[in-house]
Amino acid sequence: MELNEKTLNKNTIFKGKILNLRSDTALLPNGTTAVREVIEHSGGVCVAAIDENDNVLMVKQFRYPYGKVLLEIPAGKRDKEGDNNPLSCGKRELREETGAVAGEYISLGQLYPTPAYCDEIIYMYAAKNLTMGDTALDDDEFLSVVKIPLEKAVEMVLLNEIKDAKTQTAILKLYYLRQKGLF
Repeated sequence: MELNEKTLNKNTIFKGKILNLRSDTALLPNGTTAVREVIEHSGGVCVAAIDENDNVLMVKQFRYPYGKVLLEIPAGKRDKEGDNNPLSCGKRELREETGAVAGEYISLGQLYPTPAYCDEIIYMYAAKNLTMGDTALDDDEFLSVVKIPLEKAVEMVLLNEIKDAKTQTAILKLYYLRQKGLF
């Protein structure tokens, strides 16, 4: 059975600072058409950084859409201009948000957070061999850094105390790698 849809036209409805919104017409496999609303996003990166005591560096940050403070691993948008290499962006975000510079990184893969209507891809990394320095937050960024033991972070994911998808995924992948002695 054919599953692919073909884009017939794209109509940009909104262009914003961090996202754009389109309303496309798509040709479906059965020959009919449908409207597909798409949020265009430059993508993001996150880093599950672990220190020598198996603590994960995390940040508490107010998230406006939810109206509350969330616990997350350091993360940020990929640059639309300049260096948008995912690993470079991950290193930048880790240093800016936590002050940490890691001696070793590995990829934890990619995450599609909302594939039904958004093209965002989040590149996930794990980092270790940390050297701590000063943070360099953006002017509109307010957060606090916390260290949480990896096993406690896994428990918090399983108890739904950490609700952020990228953080849940990266922590569970990091835990698996640590259990297998792979990182």
